[in-house]
Order: sequence, then C-alpha cells, then structure tokens
Amino acid sequence: MIRVLIERHVADGLIEHYEKAARETLVKAMQAHGFISGEALHDVDDPEHRVILATYRTLADWQRWAQSSQRLDMMATINPMLKTAEKITLLEH
Repeated sequence: MIRVLIERHVADGLIEHYEKAARETLVKAMQAHGFISGEALHDVDDPEHRVILATYRTLADWQRWAQSSQRLDMMATINPMLKTAEKITLLEH
C-alpha cells in the first residue's frame, strides 16, 4: 500500500473554485485502478494550504493515475489557481 500526500497553496480568492475542481478530481480518482481512499484537508491556521491524503494499492497504481489524461486535464484546471506548484510526497509502511 502507498500513501500519497499532496500539498497545495491556493491563490487568494480562489478557494471556492479550487474546492469544486478538487472535488471533481477526487471523484475521478476514486474510479482509478488501485485507489483505496482519499481525504481532502485544510490547515486550520492557513485555509489556503490544502492537503490531500490518498491511499493506493501500489506505487504503479498511483503512477498510472498521476500520468492519466483525466488527472492531467484536472490539473490543467487546478494549477492556475495555485500560488506554487503542488508538492507530492509518496509514503509507504
């Protein structure tokens, strides 16, 4: 099992638009082969700092989703809403 930690910093005034796009991305990710679970969280001290914690069966399952046209299309929508590029950390037991 692999855990994927995705950190994003949303630009001022775009939280509502970001949340809509992030929800759509999560719905699509849930259909990806090997997806187990996912959570979308925000920093209590900085509401523009968003964290996604996803669990995939294998690293290959995550990589397949990460490189999929569905995710790339969704990121084309999300990226302009971010202050900086998303940071992805891969974790395992």
